[in-house]
Amino acid sequence: MSRIHIVTDSTSDLSKDEIIANDIHVVPLTIQIDGETFVDGVDVQPDTFLELMKNSKNLPKSSQPATGKFKELYDELGKNGDRIISIHMTGGMSGTYESARQAASMSDSDVTVIDSRFIAIGLAIQIREAIRLRKDGASVEEIVKRLEVVRDNTNLFVVVDTLENLIKGGRIGKGKGMIGSLLNIKPIASLENGEYTPVSKARSYKQVINYLFNQFQEDTAGKQVKAVGLSHADGLNTMGNSLIGLIESTGFKDVEIKFTSPIISTHTGRGAIGFIYFAE
Repeated sequence: MSRIHIVTDSTSDLSKDEIIANDIHVVPLTIQIDGETFVDGVDVQPDTFLELMKNSKNLPKSSQPATGKFKELYDELGKNGDRIISIHMTGGMSGTYESARQAASMSDSDVTVIDSRFIAIGLAIQIREAIRLRKDGASVEEIVKRLEVVRDNTNLFVVVDTLENLIKGGRIGKGKGMIGSLLNIKPIASLENGEYTPVSKARSYKQVINYLFNQFQEDTAGKQVKAVGLSHADGLNTMGNSLIGLIESTGFKDVEIKFTSPIISTHTGRGAIGFIYFAE
């Protein structure tokens, strides 16, 4: 009987122990810092990356894995007839999904490529669900169908503490960025349909926390909360810890906290948080 292999990229916020324990195959992205290339999760780690970014002359740039890297892995994993599910960060923020999709079309292996439409713990939630179902003996088709439900019932909000990286990365105009900096505005965005979508703005950490907590209560009312996560780029003291306290006050005590990938941090800058929850 053929096995099901699970492939992902380096933006899932999964720990190395979890990756090894569940036999997850990771194809990392790379980051260029002042002409030097680093492999995400191999040559550079989430916490130390912030200092590298702070001291760099130019904003670091991330690159998706080459199509050939995916094809090589797919060919190897599927050579004995095993099937592959490749789950990746949102195609709305990276070409990683497209690179994997192209590789799948070139490989003789049976590969199903999925755009998670999320990043960080939002991606991890789908990978864990796929692992759980695989252990239960589910087919590829059953796993794919279930992940669609998980995606539809997951929310992810991103809040940056500074607009500098978003401006340099071209995600918002310089004019808007200057105004936002002067007024100390902190934009709140969702990953609706996998794209960075501004939904509100706040002028204080307290307003950010209240907005996110109110949204969490509204979205999860009458549902069972299955997972809550907070991915951050050194943003616990300003926003993260207070938000976690409010979530725990509702009775949910298993909030997952992760220092997010350099790939995400280079877009958001220091101090950002990603607030993720899955309820159905």
